[in-house]
Amino acid sequence: MSLIVTPGQFSRRAELYQQLGQLTSAGLGIVRALEQIQRSPPDRADREPLRKMLDGIAQGRTFTEAAGRAGGWLPAFDLALLQAGETSGRLDACFRVLADYYTDRARIARQVIGDLLYPVGLLHFAIFLFPFASFFASGNALLYLAQTFGVLLPLYLVAGVFIFAMQGRHGEAWRGVIESLLHPIPLLGTARHYLALARLATALEALISAGVSIIEAWELAASASGSPALKQIVSAWKPQFAAGRTPAETVGDCSRFPEMFASLYATGEVSGKLDESLRQLRQYYQEEGARKLHAVAQWTPRLVYLIVALIIAWRVVMFWTGYFKTIQDAGGF
Repeated sequence: MSLIVTPGQFSRRAELYQQLGQLTSAGLGIVRALEQIQRSPPDRADREPLRKMLDGIAQGRTFTEAAGRAGGWLPAFDLALLQAGETSGRLDACFRVLADYYTDRARIARQVIGDLLYPVGLLHFAIFLFPFASFFASGNALLYLAQTFGVLLPLYLVAGVFIFAMQGRHGEAWRGVIESLLHPIPLLGTARHYLALARLATALEALISAGVSIIEAWELAASASGSPALKQIVSAWKPQFAAGRTPAETVGDCSRFPEMFASLYATGEVSGKLDESLRQLRQYYQEEGARKLHAVAQWTPRLVYLIVALIIAWRVVMFWTGYFKTIQDAGGF
């Protein structure tokens, strides 16, 4: 598995889940669906993990267990959501959710990369341009390389570490740290939280509709949300459930769940139409989370461009200030 996941890999993973969703919705069993895709997968690198999954299922493992033993092929978030789908008997719905999730990630990644090309190119131009006058006068190539690549290499390192840290395939402890760091950030923290609530509602609706007990359904759905914070919160609810509190009461007292989520969930629980309420919650938080995430994708390159422009303006001012000072010291004025 590569260190950095590219938009193309996101698209191919989305296509894989899209095909699995279509085949299982058409009535094919999961084994036949995997065999069909394994012959010509969206990504050639998927062929071997798919073969390992088929071997694992043939040995008596469940779909999720086989996927988890396929050499770290799937992130923990995918496995948690697939486990919820397998437990509820609605793998096809979970495949569609994952397909939409990776399609959206690919689109946002491409948008950010495309919008960053100009400011990043402008930054490189400025870094190579400003020391060129000194290089032209002195001919010191080593100094010029130090003044250019000495600035760029640390920037490349910081960007690489940031991109690597944001990959969704890290362990739960790592993802928990990243979540706690990003949660206070306007728009981005809210977008991630809303999308986690949408996935939780999706898994919860599927599990409850399949007859899974409410306590087990909440635990599985919290794992499938992809949010370590939500998983930790729900895991701590067991004593309250054992004491007779309903999930609606517990959700209403938890600050991590917005008022709308708590209110609509309580309405569904009281009216006996919890599945309908959960579908409404999934749709609302999916749309709102995606909208906020797209706003982040639009404004991040603009912020980078503004920072680059300010740096260039500062360097221009410093250049001319030094130039006039040199002339003044030489007695030109």
